[in-house]
Amino acid sequence: MIEFKNIKKRFGELEVLKGIDFDVTQGKVTAVLGPNGSGKTTLIKSLLGMVFPDSGNIHLDGYRLNGKADYRNKIGYLPQIARFPENLTARELLKMVSSVRSTGSNEVELLDRFGLESYLDKKLLHLSGGTRQKINIVMALMFDSDYLILDEPTTGLDPIALKMLKQVIEEQKAAGKTILITSHILNFVEEVADEVVFLLEGHIHYQGSIGKLKTATNTEDLESAIAHIMEDKDA
Repeated sequence: MIEFKNIKKRFGELEVLKGIDFDVTQGKVTAVLGPNGSGKTTLIKSLLGMVFPDSGNIHLDGYRLNGKADYRNKIGYLPQIARFPENLTARELLKMVSSVRSTGSNEVELLDRFGLESYLDKKLLHLSGGTRQKINIVMALMFDSDYLILDEPTTGLDPIALKMLKQVIEEQKAAGKTILITSHILNFVEEVADEVVFLLEGHIHYQGSIGKLKTATNTEDLESAIAHIMEDKDA
């Protein structure tokens, strides 16, 4: 389980996280939602040790994160914007990533499923954004990690790749993985997530199942439910 306990973070005069408390349920898919600037990426970077909260604690499997990086071996991470040397080929990049993890990888199966074999010896510079995103997804999933953190995983994906991503997420959940995602594509979230956490201006405005949210807002889909929350906030 991942536990966020009263997480606060300020960048200069801007207070991004204002006391965030929630748990990412073991073996479930939890989606963190919110408009740009709501604190989603800052929260994920805090979990990964890329940002240090001003106050509060984060626990993973009951272990309080304290700046040591060992716990990251349990996490497969897909960043919102992945930056790698563009003179590398896809094959070279995967080899480099594999060399820094002690556990074995299953990239061969994933590469086949996402149709990437013919792109492996091409430099990243010459690959489309969608192809790069599929390679990034492979890197996030290839180590059989206990936890998957997927920040905007649908970016640039064509319908076939998006269908494959949904299938892989379902398989990972069935295998007992704990998955945390962010996405602006709410119909995708509605298909894959068990629970949502909606952030707005650094606060949690809803946490729970999508079904309960739709019932509480008397709406038929997640997009309408989120819009209802934002309209109530502005009223």
